[in-house]
Amino acid sequence: MNKVKKGKLFIISAPSGAGKSSLINEILKRGKGSGSLIELSVSATTRLPRPNDEEGKDYFFISDDKFKDLSSEAAFLESATVHGNSYGTLKNYVDSKLDAGVNLILDIDVQGFEQISKKNIQNTSIFIIPPSIDELKSRLVNRNEDSHDVIEARLKNAITELAGANNYDFKVLNDNFDEAADELYNLIVNRQTQNHEAKHILQILEDLLSN
Repeated sequence: MNKVKKGKLFIISAPSGAGKSSLINEILKRGKGSGSLIELSVSATTRLPRPNDEEGKDYFFISDDKFKDLSSEAAFLESATVHGNSYGTLKNYVDSKLDAGVNLILDIDVQGFEQISKKNIQNTSIFIIPPSIDELKSRLVNRNEDSHDVIEARLKNAITELAGANNYDFKVLNDNFDEAADELYNLIVNRQTQNHEAKHILQILEDLLSN
């Protein structure tokens, strides 16, 4: 009986508007088409389900008391409270997926990554960077989802998040979507690491942080 090859854990972070969600969805689509075992991790949350939410697919919906109990048992790899609701990545869930040979993507923010970094958890971390602050603002405006004040707050927060980009194993520039998707897919599926520390990417990051 052949032993299943253990999957790998990938942490992907980015400031709001950098295109992280679109890139991850593209990777999942490509993985499904190629037969590669790639999945997006499902978090536990105390927020109430929305009409189209599916238990176990979008989130694991649990009570505040249950979340507190799990936190006290150190059951989360990382957790956070956002707008009064708690979110967390369950260690048992992640372990079960990796043991089943699934390459698992964690879509988390810099704070979540920092929590995991303090623990002895093997992972490959990837930070998605935008080509410029102006482009980031343009993307946020074009989404037509947020008010001017919210967009300004997101841009301010983006600088804080970008400051932590150098702590990640790899940085992928999302200037051209298809090229960024190719790089990300090669990192996750083919384990190719070429050109990820190119000087122009490091310069762009430096320019972003100078804003």
